[in-house]
Amino acid sequence: MTKQEARNVMKEKRLSLTVGERNRMDDLILIHFQQLSLPDLFYVHTYLAIKENNEIETDHLLHYLEFRNPEIKIVIPRVEQDELVHVEYDETVEVVTNKWGIPEPVNGQTVSEKEIDLVFVPLLAFDENGCRVGYGKGYYDRFLRNCRADVLKIGLSYFDALSPLSDSKDFDIPLTHCITPHRIYEFG
Repeated sequence: MTKQEARNVMKEKRLSLTVGERNRMDDLILIHFQQLSLPDLFYVHTYLAIKENNEIETDHLLHYLEFRNPEIKIVIPRVEQDELVHVEYDETVEVVTNKWGIPEPVNGQTVSEKEIDLVFVPLLAFDENGCRVGYGKGYYDRFLRNCRADVLKIGLSYFDALSPLSDSKDFDIPLTHCITPHRIYEFG
């Protein structure tokens, strides 16, 4: 399967889920996430879910991390000139929906990608090698290329891994983990 084929199939599959199905699977994803052996984290980058696309929201995972470490800082992205800028997320940050329907901050303190310890990476699908399929613009691959080598790159999916994608490229940055309602995938 190609990335575009996976993108089309999995987007439709995710959109077909009911609220009840998503809520049940969100709980199972949280349970699996809590089983991860995580190092000390200071900066955690998360996407803000596009509700119309039934993206997995990370709020419950972030609350768990904040419970474990009240000093943790949450960072959210903003697109500027085809790159992601990372903004510390707190009650003073105003969030608006951009022209692609993605919620993003319009103000706030920026953070270097080198400071980020964990990234929740948005995806539509992923394969057995940890290659993710996003929306096709390459923002996260460019961002992850600039992160530290030890950054945790965690995807969240309602569905299990696909067979290896036929058109994965060398510039694709693989996930370190992907968490589904059924299991935790770990990638080399």
